[in-house]
Amino acid sequence: VQLQASGGGLVQAGGSLRLSCAASGSIFRLNVMGWYRQAPGKERELVAVVARGGSPTYANSVKGRFTISRDNAKNTVSLQITSLKPEDTAVYYCNGNSTVRTYWGQGTLVTVSS
Repeated sequence: VQLQASGGGLVQAGGSLRLSCAASGSIFRLNVMGWYRQAPGKERELVAVVARGGSPTYANSVKGRFTISRDNAKNTVSLQITSLKPEDTAVYYCNGNSTVRTYWGQGTLVTVSS
């Protein structure tokens, strides 16, 4: 499985971005897909995930501002980000989980200026 993320960039506080992740390979193995992020000097943390046919799970810090969507037909998972804050600055990683393995995309940088 390969995951290709895109959509990061520099945005002012209060702005919006849309991150996209395209999966290729043995995608039928991916039960859960989602997004994690890693800010400078911090550990990688869950942002939002969604299981195939399930409801999304969000980090408390992004609830109401971030929306994850999954298109199984197109093998994509997207993250709509609104009301961005400087503390959202991080490298965002697309993630996919099968029953036996975790897959990561290459990361896309989101920088929020105040």
